[in-house]
Amino acid sequence: MRQLAFSLAALLLVAAPGLAPAAHWWEAGPPLPVLTGRVTDEARLLPPAVARDIDQRLARLEAATGHQFVVLTVPSLRGQRIEDFGIRVGRSWGIGRKGIDDGVLLIVAPNERKVRIEVGYGLEKPLSDPLCATIIRDTILPRFQKSDMAGGISAGVNAIIARIGR
Repeated sequence: MRQLAFSLAALLLVAAPGLAPAAHWWEAGPPLPVLTGRVTDEARLLPPAVARDIDQRLARLEAATGHQFVVLTVPSLRGQRIEDFGIRVGRSWGIGRKGIDDGVLLIVAPNERKVRIEVGYGLEKPLSDPLCATIIRDTILPRFQKSDMAGGISAGVNAIIARIGR
């Protein structure tokens, strides 16, 4: 009997890793970029002076309001939907204050020609989905269409700050 109990215990120890719960759906997919600061420009769309200027504006916003706002450019989404990618990044990076959920993530993926503003629940009133769509359509994309990626990102940052920086 003791031999049987020992065998069962050993079997459970070996099988336990396979019995662990599956990862959350937002954790699935290619590796995420590494957060390097308020501006993580993996697609190299921003000249250094523009990236520094945006970083300073985001730091002032955070100091004044506590809201955390990060800009992320990636060359490609590597087959992911930008919505899923944004949720994965936001959760992985922990943007926004715990319990307040007041983070904002502006994502630009030039290869797929995608832009998204991901907003934490705590900022959904001042940055509703329709307003984010308007900022993208009327502020960011017109500059992108003129090949002014840095200008579009900077203008989008300004428009978002204007809504949440009060």
